[in-house]
Amino acid sequence: MKEIQTILVVDDDKSIVELLRDFLENDGFYVKTAYDADQALSTLKQVTIDCIILDIMMPRQNGFEFCRQVREESNIPILFLSALSDDVDKIRGLALGADDYIVKTASPGEIIARVKAVLRRSGSQKGFSRRILDYGGLTLDLSTREVFVEGRCISLTPKEYELLRLFAEHPQIVFTYDQLLEKFWDGIGDKHTVRVHISRLREKLESDPNEPKYIFNVWGIGYRFKGE
Repeated sequence: MKEIQTILVVDDDKSIVELLRDFLENDGFYVKTAYDADQALSTLKQVTIDCIILDIMMPRQNGFEFCRQVREESNIPILFLSALSDDVDKIRGLALGADDYIVKTASPGEIIARVKAVLRRSGSQKGFSRRILDYGGLTLDLSTREVFVEGRCISLTPKEYELLRLFAEHPQIVFTYDQLLEKFWDGIGDKHTVRVHISRLREKLESDPNEPKYIFNVWGIGYRFKGE
């Protein structure tokens, strides 16, 4: 099963954010959004992000300053998205460590193609670097797709792994039954389909599936991941 990659869209123009989110989600990405640098930094601390689409002209802290701040700690691919087409801005953005520069007049299809190209380049440069999500008794090694419970490697089906990864990368986020069905079953099935898979996953993760520590029911809505 293809791994779901997460894109962070940062722009103070909500209409652009919503448009990009719709097109990216339609292409199979998971999308987080932020309307200023502070929100974006908060998201980066909570969620594993694979790529950032970043506006330049934002209030308080502009995109150039935000890019410089991110590059002090991370090599996450960054694509500047700006109404400015001036070469000076392009050069400045790339010099700060951005991976690409796109003007807002570009079509959504071109933007998505550029995102995919940057992700491919980023993946080839990562080599064998390891990405670990550690929740005390539960650890996910995203590089090897291994899952450990209390130090013991457990066997998950591909769908169980992708379900767990989605939850673990987005703690406290509530995923509805419909969202999970759409992402993992192409919208085919019902609540029972999701419940059966979550139940099997809990049996492998939890010492007591009836008193879960990781994946919690949000009654009538779906599930969320808490961790210890």
